[in-house]
Formats: sequence, structure tokens, C-alpha cells
Amino acid sequence: MSTTLGQNTPVGETHAHVTPDKIMQIGLGFWGSKTLLSAVELGVFTYLANGPLTCDELTQEAGVHPRGSRDFFDALVAMGMLNRHGGRYSNTHESNIFLDKNKPSYIGGMLEMANARLYHHWGSLTDGLRTGKPQNENKDNGGGNTFDALYSDPKRLRTFLGAMTGISIPAAAAIARKFPWNKYQTFVDVGTAQGGLPTQVALAHEHVIGKGFDLPIVQPIFEEYVHSFGLQKRLSFQAGNFFEDPLPETDVLVMGHILHDWNLEEKLMLLSKAVKALPKGGSLLVYEALIDDGRRQNAFGLLMSLNMLIETPGGFDYTGADCCGWMKKVGFSETLVEHLVGPDSMVVGIK
Repeated sequence: MSTTLGQNTPVGETHAHVTPDKIMQIGLGFWGSKTLLSAVELGVFTYLANGPLTCDELTQEAGVHPRGSRDFFDALVAMGMLNRHGGRYSNTHESNIFLDKNKPSYIGGMLEMANARLYHHWGSLTDGLRTGKPQNENKDNGGGNTFDALYSDPKRLRTFLGAMTGISIPAAAAIARKFPWNKYQTFVDVGTAQGGLPTQVALAHEHVIGKGFDLPIVQPIFEEYVHSFGLQKRLSFQAGNFFEDPLPETDVLVMGHILHDWNLEEKLMLLSKAVKALPKGGSLLVYEALIDDGRRQNAFGLLMSLNMLIETPGGFDYTGADCCGWMKKVGFSETLVEHLVGPDSMVVGIK
């Protein structure tokens, strides 16, 4: 005989081993998320990169009101984002590397955009699920091209490009290590943004010459970033629109966090352009937070696909098997999937 938990059955009597902790942690997860996002916005980790500070010192540096400062900083300690010893706060090893704005390893650009845009837009997820329409800046104009809105505002554009660098750097560094660059001489990063991937590859492999391919308005931001690494002699910018123009001919093409922005027809069109631009033996690298083939494990990839629902008219994320199938369909002879770091993996197509 099966039994169920009735309204008059005390929870502790028959289900002592079951707790709602996981439900509550996920349901109220935005508390911790916004705490971290505000810390990045206020520059907490950048101030602490110069050395430990007392609560009063950090309160003053970050411009936080004393009423909430101690709870704010201690919450960051409890979440593993800060250390506290002898009444002084300091960065953890991870936050010191990745959340100090003055370090080239800074990934906070993505968190800055999440704070400025995505946090608000995700509040309308239910509307997006009911309508299938974007819930971002284009919500009130029929869900037009997201990038038109982003690229029309210089401040918003710079924030967006910095976010793309932030989300791409760990995967880009892994690609620089794992892909057999010794077999190739040239590469082009399609939709390059600031040039995070070209920079990582060029730093790791002195023999390669690379280009960033993106809209003309991106060029000065790309060149500023590349120049900060002293790589301007080996990395250049080529202006273009990957929907309207052919892709540059090169040994290796890279599309990072590009395909998921578009519907299936557009994905196939971009992959077809890549085949045409590559020589025989040339490679296309596509990297994203690929959804696992069983669609059960990579929650980040699935949530990223929901972010595409929020942000784009037709974009969606996909599995490695999906991408391999599309590559074979447009003419690639070989494909493989390799994990990079965290939720990110790459699909390699060889012509």
C-alpha cells in the first residue's frame, strides 16, 4: 500500500530525512546573486586587491552606508567571496584573480552586464515563457534585433563587449592550451568583441597571426584591448557583418558565444559561410556552454538558453550532438566535441 503525506500528518514524523533546503536555496538564490553583483558594482574586490581592510575602511572605500555594511561584507564571507581574519577583510584567491578590475584576468564584465541589464530583464521570464518573445530593451517594440539596441549606445556597447570578454576568457585560455595551434598559421575570431580569444591565443602561441572580425563600431575598443597586451603587430581588426559579408579566408575560424544568438536557419547559414571561407583541412571552432546530450547535467547551458529567450527573437543553446549534425549537414567532413572549462565546451569542425 502506498501512502502520501496528508494535510494532517506532521512533516517531521514520516519525512524527517526530507528537507526543503534545496528548494529554498534555489528559490531565494537571487539574494546571493544580487549581493555579489552589487559588490562588483561597488568595486569591493578591486579595493581589497590592494590589501586587507577593516569593516570601517572598506565601508568608506566602497561608499556603503554603515547600517548594512557589516552584514553585506560578512554575507560575502559566508558565500566564499571574501575572507575575514582578525577583523580585516581580504579577497579569496579566486576573487583576487577574477574580480579585480585592474587585472587582465578580470571576468566581472559579464557580472556588470548582469547587474545593469539581465537582472532586471529576467524578472520578466514568466512573460517570456508565455509569449516566446524577448523581454529586454526591445520588449516594447516587437522584439527587434537585440544588437541594434546594444550597439546604438556607446556606454551600453562597451559594457556588453566587456561582458563578452568576461564570459569568454576562461574558455579562450583553455582553447589556447587544448587546440593544436602548431598545425596552423592564421585564425579569425568571428564576432570578436574586445578580442579576448585572439589575445589568449596570441599570448600562448607566438607563431600565429590573428584577426578579429566584427562590426566597424567595435574596432577602437578591440584595438585598445589588444594594445594593452602589446599584441597589435600580430592581431588586427577586420570590419564586417557576418550576415551580409563573406567570412575572411583563414586556416582557423572561431565562433564563441555566437551561434546561440540565432535561430536554426541563421545558425546553418553562418556554418555554411564558414565552410566556404576555410581551406581543405581548415578548422572551425564553436564554443558555448553546450547543453549535455542528455539535457540533464549542464544547468548553466540550459539557463543560458533561457537567457536567449529573454534576449533574442529566435536564439537558443544546443548540445554538442546538435552542432556536429549541423556541421556535417553544411559540409564539414569531421567533427569532435571537447570539454574546455566549467560549463563550456567546443565543437571542432574540419573541412
